[in-house]
Amino acid sequence: MQFDVRALDDARACVLTLRIEALDEADASAQARARQLLPLSVQRAAGSADRGESRFAVALFAQELHALVGAGLSLAESLQALAEKDRSAGRRAVLERLLSALREGQRFSAALQAQGSTFDPLFVGIVEAAENTGELAGALERYLAYDQRVQVVRQRLISAAIYPAILLTVGSLIGLFLMVWVVPRFAAVYQGSGRTLPRGSQLLLDWGQFAGQHGGWVLAGAALAAVALAAWLRGSKLRDDPMRWLAWLPGIRPWLQLLTLSRLYLTLGLLLRGGLSIQPALALAASVLPASRRRDIVVVQRLVGEGLALSAALDRQGLASPIALRFLRAGERSGQLAQMLNNAALYHDAQTARWVERFSKTFEPALMAVIGLVIGLIVLLLYMPIFELAGSLQ
Repeated sequence: MQFDVRALDDARACVLTLRIEALDEADASAQARARQLLPLSVQRAAGSADRGESRFAVALFAQELHALVGAGLSLAESLQALAEKDRSAGRRAVLERLLSALREGQRFSAALQAQGSTFDPLFVGIVEAAENTGELAGALERYLAYDQRVQVVRQRLISAAIYPAILLTVGSLIGLFLMVWVVPRFAAVYQGSGRTLPRGSQLLLDWGQFAGQHGGWVLAGAALAAVALAAWLRGSKLRDDPMRWLAWLPGIRPWLQLLTLSRLYLTLGLLLRGGLSIQPALALAASVLPASRRRDIVVVQRLVGEGLALSAALDRQGLASPIALRFLRAGERSGQLAQMLNNAALYHDAQTARWVERFSKTFEPALMAVIGLVIGLIVLLLYMPIFELAGSLQ
């Protein structure tokens, strides 16, 4: 898509307005900075529509780059090949900027970092560590293995949530149909009967009369509420952290925390195997934690800098489960801390996989029962006056 960028040109001492083809606002800003301009504002160009171009797929880029570098091509040749075959103007622009930076003598990690939010700090850190060891192909392979494990956990959670989401949606639509269409018609039937109705039935039928007289307003209010909810979710932190959707369920929060710790251990192990020292590895691994826990990593960095063992520092800040603590201590004694961090992540991943399976088998029938009870209660309240009338005629 296209963006209009207002930028300051120091060389000419003027403000320019440019139209740039980019993936998103961050990519447009990065392109402006690459032209030695200071972006002041970035807006989507009028009439510019998203033609289905997705964000830059970092995992796919790492996979293709690993294949080319592993086959013996130089980094510059690999980027040139990727740029030539990519049909997306935005992604091709990113690749061309990377290639241009390499030809200017910049380090690959610095070129990646200059692209703004296109590449996450973890990927940049892995590449930076690989530049020090000269093992870019191995670093990319470890990153792909890491990304695959993260995606497996994410897909496991999504798969477990699909069926309950369908149940909840269908149940809500049935309930809405009963309350907006069926109940008003029953209310019209009972209105002239002159009988005293049960309290619950009377309240339901009062709603039916209101919905029957103001059906348009009821539907408009429901639509407005849906739009407001969608807008709130779009700007909410839940959009960036889908697992927070599940935190309200009883008993699920400890398992979500365990998933977060598992990803922390996996990330630390990946970075330490890549050749980073513990301090920069901790700084990069903080990105996988919720914002509320990132301050704990800062404290861990300080404690480790003061000479405290990593296991003790993590335990003091509540970032080490009992099992992980024993893995970490064993790794510190044997000098295989990276491997033990990976083992701790594997152990907790297996735990959460079993829990997700048990949870889905329990939660789905429970949700179905709740939806059935709600719909059954509505139907019962509708027919209760008929049952009473039939009993009085006997």
